[in-house]
Amino acid sequence: MKITQFVATDDGGSRFEELEIALDQERIGADGFTLMASVVFSSSTACFVTLPAGLDQDWHQAPVRQLVVLLSGSVEVTTTDSEVRRWHTGDMFLASDVVGQGHKTRTIDGPATVLFVPIEGCGLLSA
Repeated sequence: MKITQFVATDDGGSRFEELEIALDQERIGADGFTLMASVVFSSSTACFVTLPAGLDQDWHQAPVRQLVVLLSGSVEVTTTDSEVRRWHTGDMFLASDVVGQGHKTRTIDGPATVLFVPIEGCGLLSA
């Protein structure tokens, strides 16, 4: 499964990169079907947040490495190399730029509800 993450660069900036999450852990489901899963990770501080319509955050870092799942609405993220990407309901990305200048975030066409899942120290999503 591929997702996008944004990371800090050596020069203090940020950039997007594609990340492969391996779904190579075989499990047998309750109905007898074989399920393919990622390695397990945990987060004790996941939370839901509504980003208001018109949100236009200036440069900021992710507070910790965190998966961000868009439950409703759309967001746009800009990295310091001037690349801009958008995510919509059902999309997910990994915010990993915990040092440096960070990124910009804004909501598109109204509010957005997101699920933040901090994964600090999790080997599952190594760059």
